[in-house]
Amino acid sequence: MREFAVIFEKTHTGWSAYAPDLPGLGVAGSTYEATEQLIRDGISFHIEGLLADDEAIPEPTTRVVQMPISA
Repeated sequence: MREFAVIFEKTHTGWSAYAPDLPGLGVAGSTYEATEQLIRDGISFHIEGLLADDEAIPEPTTRVVQMPISA
């Protein structure tokens, strides 16, 4: 089992998300919950496509950290 970092961004119409270690995979939805489901489904679909094309599944290397900064 691999864990891929996913970046969620609030947009003016809802949410978008992408997985930096899976180039070309990005989704958008009207709610955070809908976008979360879309990215989960998208990751599975993306990996299935890689396997079908006999391509390697990339190792997750991206790290996402929230850093508290006093501003």
